[in-house]
Amino acid sequence: MDYRDDRVKQAEDVVQSFINISRTITKLTQQNAASLGLTLAQMGILNTISSFPGITLKEITARLCLSKSTVSVSIDDLVNKGLIERTTSEEDRREINLKVTSSGKELSRKSCDNAISYKAMVSVLEKIPQTDIQFLLGIHKQILTHLDTFC
Repeated sequence: MDYRDDRVKQAEDVVQSFINISRTITKLTQQNAASLGLTLAQMGILNTISSFPGITLKEITARLCLSKSTVSVSIDDLVNKGLIERTTSEEDRREINLKVTSSGKELSRKSCDNAISYKAMVSVLEKIPQTDIQFLLGIHKQILTHLDTFC
C-alpha cells in the first residue's frame, strides 16, 4: 500500500466512524420522540417552534434541512394534535407564522428533559479526560471547516 491508499483507507474509517456515531445518536433521539408520541421530524419541528415563536415554514425547512413536504405534513400533524397553532403574518398575509400551544410547550420541555442522546453522551464523556474531549472538538471543528470548502 502506498501513501494514497493509506489516506483513502483513513478517510473511509473516519467517514464510517461519523456515520456510526450519527446513527446511534439518531436512534436514541428517535426513541425519545417515540416515547412522546412524535416522529423525529415532529419533535425537531416542535422544539424549533418552541425556541423561535412565530417562525415560518420556510425558516423551519432551512433551519432543520428538511424538505418542504416533510415539514408541511409534520406541521399538519402537530396542529391536529393541538401542539402548535398557525397564524397569518401581520406583515405579509401570504406568510404563516407558527407557535406552540401550552400542550406543545409542555411536550417540548419533556423532550428536552428526556433527551436520551444527551444523557447518554454526558455519561460517555464522563469516562473521557477533558483534554481528550477538547482535542476531539478541535479536530471536529477543523474537519468541518475544511469540508465546508466543498459545499
